[in-house]
Formats: sequence, structure tokens, C-alpha cells
Amino acid sequence: MPRAILCVLDSVGIGGAPDAASYGDEGANTLGHIAEYAAAGKADRAGLRGGPLYLPNMDAIGLGAALGLSSGTVPEGFSDKPKGGRFGVGREISKGKDTPSGHWEIAGVPVPFDWGYFPQTEPAFPPKLIDTLVREAGLPGILGNKHASGTTIIAELGQESIRTGKPICYTSIDSVFQIAAHETHFGLDRLYEVCQSAFKLTKPLMIGRVIARPFVGDDPENFKRTGNRRDFAIAPPEPTLLDRAKAAGRQVFAIGKISDIYATMGVTHKLKATGNMALFDKTLEALEMAPDGAFIMTNFVDFDSEYGHRRDVPGYAHALEQFDARLPELIVAMQPDDLLVLTADHGNDPTWPGSDHTREQIPILMFSPGVTPGEIGIRSTFADIGESIAHWLGLPPGAHGKSFL
Repeated sequence: MPRAILCVLDSVGIGGAPDAASYGDEGANTLGHIAEYAAAGKADRAGLRGGPLYLPNMDAIGLGAALGLSSGTVPEGFSDKPKGGRFGVGREISKGKDTPSGHWEIAGVPVPFDWGYFPQTEPAFPPKLIDTLVREAGLPGILGNKHASGTTIIAELGQESIRTGKPICYTSIDSVFQIAAHETHFGLDRLYEVCQSAFKLTKPLMIGRVIARPFVGDDPENFKRTGNRRDFAIAPPEPTLLDRAKAAGRQVFAIGKISDIYATMGVTHKLKATGNMALFDKTLEALEMAPDGAFIMTNFVDFDSEYGHRRDVPGYAHALEQFDARLPELIVAMQPDDLLVLTADHGNDPTWPGSDHTREQIPILMFSPGVTPGEIGIRSTFADIGESIAHWLGLPPGAHGKSFL
């Protein structure tokens, strides 16, 4: 019985979304602009990387061709004629450009409602919400209360948070309420408890996630977020591909933040790790122990959190090259009837103004000895990805999307 491995390269968009202008993102192209900057020598960093973007393994299964199909331009060093694999482009029908929308739709469930968002004002949160949170969680108050990049606001307010015992609360253009606090001084368990209290208060506002953002360190120079992040998320409104696989008696391995994104629904095994390379190791580990018919799904978060939001072009390029260099390990570990799918959930163009996600189309790359190479075109919904995997695994079709296998 075949297995399927779905790798979500968080935020590796390929431009071209027809509704990007309504999000202020017309012209954004995460992968295309990284490749353009690298070719021009603007993605070089001493001791890290230099020269044109080099992703031969993903390009061989259609990355350059997918980017050309989406944006009209194939970058220098990439090919519009892949050597193997099936490639195409995903177009999102859910509103927004956030993590849950992209992931739910990939798993066959487009978001049928509007998320709630906090205004780009300071303070950003309703006074009643904060007053209730402070009272119910027994807090001396909060810091932040604005739109911010997570790493920036921790550097700005981390020392004051340690000194006062006040957690740092912030948001972004996404439907999210984030709470950062020091793992030792504030306490990890207490941070989770505060986030649970916040989730109860934000859920009626249709805020998609409350995210615990623990950090360690002594000063702004060495503050660092840890792998103990936890998302408290609204559950999908319908059974996703994960639920359908679990209901059919299959093993579902959720690696990284996947379990949190789906509110633990449909998950039989949860594997956590910090950093893309550690997440790759966990994916190989899951593949080694996954039985016939299993479904493995991994989110490679560093592309988004460490490089996209920080607008770090060289770091993003290096992370892509690191992932690509290890891709043969995954392919060699696959059985002849296994299916590998590489995709993304949205964009986060590191050359774009601000620090938020960008509304873009996504690559769809599929490889298996049993898949005939070719183009699948521009798909009208990310849900086609989930339906194709369901077809491969022999699961009944869902209500949304259409298999391209």
C-alpha cells in the first residue's frame, strides 16, 4: 500500500496571485526575487553563501518550470524542462494569506469564513480583551500591544519583560495573537496557560491562532526564540485529509507545527524539532517507521519565521540550498510506490516592504517512480493537492478540489 510525504516549504511562494493587488502584494514573488537578487550578487554573505541560487534537485522535478508558469520568468540557472516529476502551480481560494488558510486548503478544506484581524494601530488590541486577559491570567500587565516582527519586539522589550514579569503581546497582518515570554524567568508552563486563557477570549473574534513564543537569553544580543513554540488554533470546519486518513485506519505523522495548525485533529504521531535540518531529520525518521498507507506531513518553518519575516535574503537563499542539498536523502529513502509532494502555504517575499506574508501562488512538485512526468497547470485551489494525495493513498474523495493524478 503506497505512502505519501507532503513537505510544506513555509512561505516559498512563486508570485503571480491574480488577487495580490487587493492585499497590497502585486508584484511580490518570494522565490523569483530571491533568485534575482542572488544572480545580481545581492544575496551573498561571507561565510554563508554566494553567487546564483543553486537548487538543482528541486529544479529537476519542476521548480523553475513552476515559477515560470506562475510568474512568466524562469530564473537564471533554472530550467523550464524538468528531468522528472510532475509540476504545477497552486492558486488559493481562501481569503487571507495566513498559515491556517493555506494549510487547511492544502489538506482539502478551503476556509469558508472571514478571519478576524487586529487593526494596525497602537494599541492594537481592544482594551476589554487585555483587561480580561490580565485579570483572568493573573498578570501584572502586558507589553507590546502592537503589530511587530517577533524577533524585533523580543529584542526591544525582552529585558523589560524579564524585569516586570509582563509578557509581550503582539500581532501581525495575519489573524494571530502572539505572546512572548522568557522560558525560565516567566516559565514555559505559565506561558502556555496564559495563551490558553487568551485563546478562549480571541476565539469569538475569529482570531485563527494564539501562539506561545518562548525565548531564552540574557540581553537583546543573545535573545533567541526556542523550539517550544505552541499554537492554540481554531479547528478546521470540516474533516481534512489528515482526519480522513486517520478515520481510514492510517498512521498520520505530523512534524513540526503541523499538529498545532490542525488543532491536533487527524494526527496519530506528533514529532517536534527546531530548525529546518532537524525537521528534515524527523521526516526521514518518520519515513523509516511509517507503515504502508501512512501519511507524513512536515512544515519547514524557518523559511518563513527566520528569513521571510526578517527580510533576510541571503539567509533565505542559504536555507533553500540547504534543503535542496538534502532532498536526495529523502528520495533514496522512499519505497517505489511512495509519493513525495513539495509545496508552500503562502509567500513571504524577503525583498518586499514590511515583515508580513505576501499573497502568492505556490509551487506543486510531485515525485514518485510511479508518476509520469509532466505539467498539471495552474490549479484553481490548493485543495487539489490534498485530493491528489487522497487518491494516491486510496482514500475517498473530499468535497473540495480535484485530483490531478
